[in-house]
Amino acid sequence: MILKKLLTGILLLLSSILMAQVNFVAKVNKKKLGMNERLKLVFEMNADGDNFSQPNFNGFRVSSGPSQSVSRSWINGKSSYKKTFTYFLTPTKVGNFKIGQASIQVKGETYKTQPVAIQVTSAVENPTEGENPDYVADRSLHLVAKVSNANPYLNEAVTLEYRLYWDPEVTINMPQEIDSPKFRDFWSQNIEIKQLRAENGTYKGKQSAFVVLKKVVLYPQKTGKLKLTPLTLSVPVQVPTNRRDIFGRRLTNTVNKNVSAGNTIVNVKPLPANAPVGFDGAVGSFNFRVSQTKKNLKASESLQVKVEVQGNGNLKLFKLPKLKVPTSIEVYDPEHKENVRTRLSGMSGSISDTYTLVPQYKGSYPIPTLKFSYFDPKAGVYKTKAAPSLSVNVLEGPTPQAGIANQAPSSTNNNEPVVAKQKVTAPSAQFSFIRTSANLKPKTQITFFKTTLYWLLFLLPLLVVPVIILLTKRSAAYANDTDGNKARQANKLAKKYLSSAKKNLGDATNFYVALEKALHNYLKAKLRIETSEMNKERIHELLASKSVDEDAISGYVQLLQTCDMARYTPSTQQTMEQDYKKASQVVAKIDKQL
Repeated sequence: MILKKLLTGILLLLSSILMAQVNFVAKVNKKKLGMNERLKLVFEMNADGDNFSQPNFNGFRVSSGPSQSVSRSWINGKSSYKKTFTYFLTPTKVGNFKIGQASIQVKGETYKTQPVAIQVTSAVENPTEGENPDYVADRSLHLVAKVSNANPYLNEAVTLEYRLYWDPEVTINMPQEIDSPKFRDFWSQNIEIKQLRAENGTYKGKQSAFVVLKKVVLYPQKTGKLKLTPLTLSVPVQVPTNRRDIFGRRLTNTVNKNVSAGNTIVNVKPLPANAPVGFDGAVGSFNFRVSQTKKNLKASESLQVKVEVQGNGNLKLFKLPKLKVPTSIEVYDPEHKENVRTRLSGMSGSISDTYTLVPQYKGSYPIPTLKFSYFDPKAGVYKTKAAPSLSVNVLEGPTPQAGIANQAPSSTNNNEPVVAKQKVTAPSAQFSFIRTSANLKPKTQITFFKTTLYWLLFLLPLLVVPVIILLTKRSAAYANDTDGNKARQANKLAKKYLSSAKKNLGDATNFYVALEKALHNYLKAKLRIETSEMNKERIHELLASKSVDEDAISGYVQLLQTCDMARYTPSTQQTMEQDYKKASQVVAKIDKQL
């Protein structure tokens, strides 16, 4: 009887010891937090359990989790085991709350954690987060659209910069552009950034690093509140952890975060209503001059008159005043030149129209004074500049008919000169009739034998044979040049498909429609696919399966995106020529690899 009781006691003691070895607890990173902070909750056990049941998180919302991890270790011949379930919780209201008991089963036995009391206060000044890399990346990354002037006048330059800020505790890699901004109601010009460079700065009073990713100069073409659609990026962020490698360096977790600059509103003011006569939309600060290459000349000689505007403003978006001359001077269409640089401050440089004038009669001819009007946004007023009047003195030439020589342009009610049409008749002695047949005969007859032509024809076969041999060898080498022939065929194919686009250079809408159609038709012909399959992801997949290199695929997809964007964004002649050249290169490069 005593032995039986002893054995029973030993068994109960062993059972209690085995049961005591299972440890299942709830741990939190803080027991008091603000409404703008997050709580890290970890359920930890030292045995492999099943049927985990989470408690009721009253007063909290699960932001992330549960994330499960398992670790094993052997130290001095003894093994240890740890299994965790991790949650990140966001408080939903202020107050005192209790996180209930979680349960788990280990070898048929149920174990529960102790309740955890948490106090939630109002938002704190300096919130802290848990160790979740997603939250750290969200808190540390900011994309900002910085506008130089949110209330410009119509056609006044606006500078737009996209800056990416990040906290010093994290490191970022090269961001990828997911969605490009659209400037539908603006004339836009991208400013090239040759190399991205990190700088030190502040974001909302906090020390941060930043990089300028994109610079754009905008000229609003409409008044009112205009919306700039956001730039969206995917940024790889390296978030440091509490773990270290064998050399003591902190380990990091890489998180891909999407960040957007948000919509930006630009409130464009209309120009004042009291615009002067002849104002054609010039906005900025300009100088105006009219010059001539010569003042004294003869009839039928030519001179040039140059009308030029220099300064800072929307130089590409207005027309110069037209030159008016007396009826006795023949004037040709002007040669237009632009020497304009677009920088972060806007356009600067000069534009000019050069007219060629040819007087027909002797006399002195005044050229009416030209005026140029523009709006100065800094002063907020219209300004008009007048160039000094010019004159042309024709010293020699036929005498004009009475009343024609000094006839100047008349004026309309709008003070714009109107040139009266007058037929110019040249004197009868000014030009002589050109004979079409001279009917000439040689004085002496020259024999063909032993002439230079005779010997050339005699030796010609001897010269032709080496040439034929050389051409034959070159033709054979040309035919055996497989790579060269393939490259030439690719270039011919590119020109064939892009011929329609080339015809529309200068017309942005038709050019980009033709370019997109040519790119689609080329790929449909090469890969034998239907139009319904022509989306960017499918194109990337098909070209990659054909072993086309990534640069060619990216170039092709980027061209399609450019065609989409061009429907809403004004494009210059230079931009269209660059896109045509790039399309030719991409098609040729893909064709060589297919």
